Amino acid sequence: MQKVERNMMEPIGEVHLEESRFRFAKGMSKLQSKIENLFLKKGYILLIIGFLLGRALILAQLTPFSLPFFAAVYLIRKDRAPIALFGLVAGAATLSFTDAVFTFGSVFLFLLLFKLTKKWIQNSMKVLPFYIFFTILIGKMLKVLILSGNITLYEGMMTGVEAGLGLVLTFIFMQSIPLMTASKRKQSLKTEEIVCLIIMLASVMTGTIGWTIYDLSVEHVMSRYLVLIFSFVAGATVGSTVGVVTGLIFSLANVSSFYNMSLLAFAGLLGGLLKEGRKPGVALGLFIATLLIGMYGEGGGALGQTLTESAAAVLLFFLTPQSLTSKIAKHIPGTPEYSAEQQQYMRKMRDVTAQRVVQFSNVFEALSKSFTTLQVQDETLETDRDMDYFLSNVTEKTCQTCFKKDHCWTRNFNTTYDYMSEIMQEMDQNSGAVPQKLSREWDKHCTRSKKVMEIMQQQLTYYQANKKLKKQVQESRRLVADQLLGVSEVMGDFAKEIQRERENHSKQEEQILEALQEFGIHIENVEIYSLEQGNVDIDMTIPYCQGHGECEKLIAPMLSDILKENIVVNSEECSTFPNGFCHVTFRSAKAYAVSTGVAHAAKDGDLISGDSYSTIELSGGKYAIAISDGMGNGERAHSESRDTLLLLQQILQSGIEEKVAIKSVNSILSLRTTDEIFSTLDLVMIDLQNASARFLKIGSTPSFIKRGGKVMKVQASNLPMGILQEFEVDVVGEQLKAGDLLVMMSDGVFEGPRHVENYDLWMKRKINELQTEDPQAIADLIMEEVIRSRDGSIEDDMTVVVAKIDHNIPKWASIPVTNYQKRA
Repeated sequence: MQKVERNMMEPIGEVHLEESRFRFAKGMSKLQSKIENLFLKKGYILLIIGFLLGRALILAQLTPFSLPFFAAVYLIRKDRAPIALFGLVAGAATLSFTDAVFTFGSVFLFLLLFKLTKKWIQNSMKVLPFYIFFTILIGKMLKVLILSGNITLYEGMMTGVEAGLGLVLTFIFMQSIPLMTASKRKQSLKTEEIVCLIIMLASVMTGTIGWTIYDLSVEHVMSRYLVLIFSFVAGATVGSTVGVVTGLIFSLANVSSFYNMSLLAFAGLLGGLLKEGRKPGVALGLFIATLLIGMYGEGGGALGQTLTESAAAVLLFFLTPQSLTSKIAKHIPGTPEYSAEQQQYMRKMRDVTAQRVVQFSNVFEALSKSFTTLQVQDETLETDRDMDYFLSNVTEKTCQTCFKKDHCWTRNFNTTYDYMSEIMQEMDQNSGAVPQKLSREWDKHCTRSKKVMEIMQQQLTYYQANKKLKKQVQESRRLVADQLLGVSEVMGDFAKEIQRERENHSKQEEQILEALQEFGIHIENVEIYSLEQGNVDIDMTIPYCQGHGECEKLIAPMLSDILKENIVVNSEECSTFPNGFCHVTFRSAKAYAVSTGVAHAAKDGDLISGDSYSTIELSGGKYAIAISDGMGNGERAHSESRDTLLLLQQILQSGIEEKVAIKSVNSILSLRTTDEIFSTLDLVMIDLQNASARFLKIGSTPSFIKRGGKVMKVQASNLPMGILQEFEVDVVGEQLKAGDLLVMMSDGVFEGPRHVENYDLWMKRKINELQTEDPQAIADLIMEEVIRSRDGSIEDDMTVVVAKIDHNIPKWASIPVTNYQKRA
């Protein structure tokens, strides 16, 4: 019994639902690709379209569709023209044998005229509609003359109408045929192309007039199905347009179905408005339109018949796969699918760009590593090799002709080598001097000791020059490695910025828009690019504000209350005429603000000072203050200091770290001239988010920070720029606070006071005695004190830059938005 139960509980087999679903999807995909290959690539869709257009009528007797369709196919897809001609003739044959003959004859006449005049035509596309006009005109007249023998006024007018319709239809078919036959279509369709496509589809469906299936009119079912598709895909605007155009074409073909235009237009409008309800909502719109229009009874049939035809169209609509509607929606601007396709394309382009930038970053990083690897070599091995070269040059000029050569270098190699190495090292370290003890020992060992030492003295000069050159090359490599690494880091950060996607803030945009409008401020548009704390970025479009400052006084304070951080107007472009719009960008306010004051004077009151200064607001919320003092005075010194600051500013604005930037500037200054022209640099980088400061002083005087009644000195020891090819930059970090005063000055101010032994104490005392906190007033007072101490004379270029650190408080207080807060 237990054995039977165990067998009954064992699984019989496994059902692979996922595998079956995958196989089904794969089979459907293969079937779809085969259908597309058959109809689109091989062109058999032209056979079906040609058949329906061949039997389509306007006003029950005009057939203007055949020749324009063939001519457009002949010009666009010449290889598929025979298929289209066969379909047209077959369709015309369903009307009458005479129509089939006339269709074939019209095509033959068109080809004959086209071949005869082709060599005189430069642009066939432009003149094709006129070919069609004259071909239909001539062909219809010949047909009337052959059948009736004379042409009446009515027949002549109808011939002109048909020729005119053919001319217009040629333009339409030339626009729409490429959309239906090309396997790879462009991403978006113009409005004109959409209308042309709709007219062509409606014209094709007129070929189904008179067809019925179980007493259901095929033309009514297909026209309502077409309206359902476009209403669902593109909304009310395109849906109602499709309804009007399709109904108008059907009304021209059959006057009795004029009421159908009202039904289709109303169905397209209602279906588009209810598209948020997906397919059931669009179907409901069709049923409502059918009931409202059908109750008038103008259709010549019962309401039940009309409802049944609408139900058949809805059934086809529900059977339409989602993939088809999505594919159509991707080509119509304004649809979510189109936007998603565009975003995907932009994302692909962004990723490709970011990948290229990352590749460049990796190249620069690899180059930096290669230069660094060249530096990291065995210095001991390099030193021994240089020593061997040095001694070989000495022995070549002395020991080669000595009779004790074998005794020294064969029997006592190590002793001789050690003596000569020690002598060389002593000469190198002691400026050519050799200790007496070592000299006596060498005299005992070598018979030509004096000559050897003289040659060593000569060779030592070349050795030292070679050693210095190698060191400069190594330092240059190190600098290049640092610069390449800095460029690599900047490009890596840039690649990350590119790959950072813009977040979707549509809900927040609507809430902000509603909150501001409820307050009484009219806003045209709101676009949020970032809501990151401290990095808010919002663009707004508002009507012309007449210069009253609504953005700064009202909108920015309200945004500050909504987002719980200070928001300020970053940029504003006001309209130049009253009915225009203003475009405003709002950004996060920095936590701290820096206000500066500057006082400067040239030596002996000249117009040109050798000092230069600069205040730079960098990206990333940093503020830089720099003073450069060129060597000497006058225009040459001014040029050196100005060029130093310009180079530094450009390198800092590229995003490279400040230490690498300073080394790069030093390298350029030291290599670009052989003259001894040097510059000092006093640089401070202030972070406006946390008020931390980094001081980099290259040959410059100390700076001073005044905090309340306390004055602190900031200094570092570095030689001026351009003197050494390589130097280490000392960075001094300080944490500033709100209310701090930062005083920076050139050596003309710091060392300017006369009869002062301790400049530090004198400057601290003068700064501490100041009763004002205005930066400009402080700069002027310090300059005045220094000049007065020298009895009014200015013996050097002088520059003072004073910066005050304060909390960044917007000019206008925040305005609470209680309604927004309740909703949030």
